[in-house]
Amino acid sequence: MRKAAAKNTAETVIHGIFLLLGLITVGCVLLITIYLIIAGLPAIKEIGLIDFLFNDTWESTSDNPSYGILPFILTSIYGTAGAILLGVPVGFFTAVYLAKFAPPTVKSLVGAAVSLLAGIPSVVYGLVGMIMLVPAVRKLFGLADGASLFAAIIVLAIMILPSIIKVSVTALEAVPKEYEDASLALGATPTETYFRVSVPAAKSGIAAAVVLGVGRAIGEAMAVMMVSGNVANMPELFGSVRFLTTAVASEMAYASGLQRQALFSIALVLFLFILLINATLNFFLKRGKEQGS
Repeated sequence: MRKAAAKNTAETVIHGIFLLLGLITVGCVLLITIYLIIAGLPAIKEIGLIDFLFNDTWESTSDNPSYGILPFILTSIYGTAGAILLGVPVGFFTAVYLAKFAPPTVKSLVGAAVSLLAGIPSVVYGLVGMIMLVPAVRKLFGLADGASLFAAIIVLAIMILPSIIKVSVTALEAVPKEYEDASLALGATPTETYFRVSVPAAKSGIAAAVVLGVGRAIGEAMAVMMVSGNVANMPELFGSVRFLTTAVASEMAYASGLQRQALFSIALVLFLFILLINATLNFFLKRGKEQGS
């Protein structure tokens, strides 16, 4: 009886700790949300929501300032979409190979390399991209300046690979072996089994990996700033551009007044943008589960 009572007490304490930690996490998100709303709405009210979101001119330091963030929004959308189009297939097939096909030695070496990629600071990615990738893009395509949306997409695609690979490998390895054994017993080949049984069974984990990759791509600032040119232009694949994140990072140090408030408004738009993408991905994931069941 005493052992059972002690066990129940320990479980109650652990549950209480987990609940407290969960509430702290939710509270932090709410505080960030409230602060961004309070700090960002005044500029939107003064500038006007339509002008702020759909004006294509950002001249925050001119005598007649203009605060249109449409170039930043479109650049962030195109850059994130390009990084996902390049990074997700590479990360997904790498994860399947590591989880199901690779010999132990290869899996260990590649896994260590992926972990190393995850630990490299973003400024190092930006520095390597600025020194090696930007000149290569300039020379390959005959451009005046290789700092462009294309270079930013390449860097972002590389940066999201560790998140996609590591989480996807974990999800694939968690699939019960009985699923695969049953498929093989029915005459399916190992490749058919892995792609038609294991991958669908690990769909939620792979989707979570994509969400993490999207969050990394949208939220990156330093590396993107170093390879994109950081110019407030409408997005072109081989033109210098500025992302939502780099717009905040590049001007916050000296901004004041309405300009500073507008930067907080950009942060609010970026925050809502990330929430919208996560909600959309989660909606389609839950819908897929319901249809599958």
